[in-house]
Amino acid sequence: MTTLITNIGELTTNAGAVPDAVGRAAPDATDFVPDAADLCGTLHNAAVLVEGTHIAWVGPADATPEIPGGYEHVDAAGAAVIPGFVDSHSHIVFAGDRATEFEARMAGEPYAAGGIRSTVAATRAASDEQLRHRMRTLAAELYAQGTTTIEIKSGYGLTVADEERIVRIAREITPEVTFLGAHVVPEEYADRPDAYVDLVTGAMLDACAPHSRWIDVFCETGAFTTEQTRRILTAGINHGLTPRLHAAQLGPTDAIPMAIELGAASIDHATHLSDSDIAALAASETVVTLLPGVEFSTRQTYPNARHLIDAGITIALACDTNPGTSYTTSMPLCIALAVREMGMTVSEAIWAATAGGARALRRTDIGIVTPGARADIVLLRAPSRTHLAYRPGVPLVDAVWRAGSRVR
Repeated sequence: MTTLITNIGELTTNAGAVPDAVGRAAPDATDFVPDAADLCGTLHNAAVLVEGTHIAWVGPADATPEIPGGYEHVDAAGAAVIPGFVDSHSHIVFAGDRATEFEARMAGEPYAAGGIRSTVAATRAASDEQLRHRMRTLAAELYAQGTTTIEIKSGYGLTVADEERIVRIAREITPEVTFLGAHVVPEEYADRPDAYVDLVTGAMLDACAPHSRWIDVFCETGAFTTEQTRRILTAGINHGLTPRLHAAQLGPTDAIPMAIELGAASIDHATHLSDSDIAALAASETVVTLLPGVEFSTRQTYPNARHLIDAGITIALACDTNPGTSYTTSMPLCIALAVREMGMTVSEAIWAATAGGARALRRTDIGIVTPGARADIVLLRAPSRTHLAYRPGVPLVDAVWRAGSRVR
């Protein structure tokens, strides 16, 4: 399938310059490169050519190359185009509902990690087909709002069989699957947490590793200690998985240096970082993934993204879609919250939701609009990306292409 999108008023490429077309003679586009100071690599009056699953050419709308054979022509009518969002943190394989818990928090009850166990009970009782249906329903919501890459974590089964089926089902729609058997200690191990760690690092990991790319731990008071976390992440590494970490959401932690030492791809939540944590992260390749939907839902303090960015830390934004603390599939909402509440500029938030998410997943083929990248493209019903924050709650996604196929 070949698609040519023309008359793009504002194109966000996230590229420092537009490379020559792949497999074609590029038109004379000497001046058609983004300003090096422009984080989003913005181009105006642009066009994008998609061939198959990848982008073949990016250039001026009035200098599109000849295209042999038939193709679909899409006139953007001066609207904005951005890369598909890369959501690097979600929990969309689960059963049940925690609306009552949300209502209680809105009435003043504080959030605590133990609420996860109610979702565990519902998920254990659900059939594979019920879990699959919920996952696909939420994935469709994500796609409709411009997300084209989804990471999915386990963590709502907490038995060998239930964790294995969660990662197996998640793998049906994404290669970005994370084993999170260490989400919380389940009720049956409440008095034996180290025995549960034995299970996670033993039979559970053996069953889940073949379906997973990543391993994660919720390292917080009420969940797992730093030493337990090290043990679990190390076991995952020995099974070929790359570590990620939930940390510093509920309070300060001493786990950040350990996670960096183990090569963690990202630290997620990261609200309560010390100055030494920030310095260590800035000197590392570890991404900090911020989840503003969580603070919206829990009334906790928003992390200071401005402080982290100014320190030189790479930021990703994700929805953290889950039934307890962030039951949203809207990356545009998270962008608006990041701009309004976390000190990010619009360009920083858009970059974090696209290229930043790709960095958190250690991917170079997504989160960008440039020749050779996967053709994940979002056409907005707006003249600029700023409208995603400027018009919060308004459905501005007009069309979505995922790996070259139109999904909206």
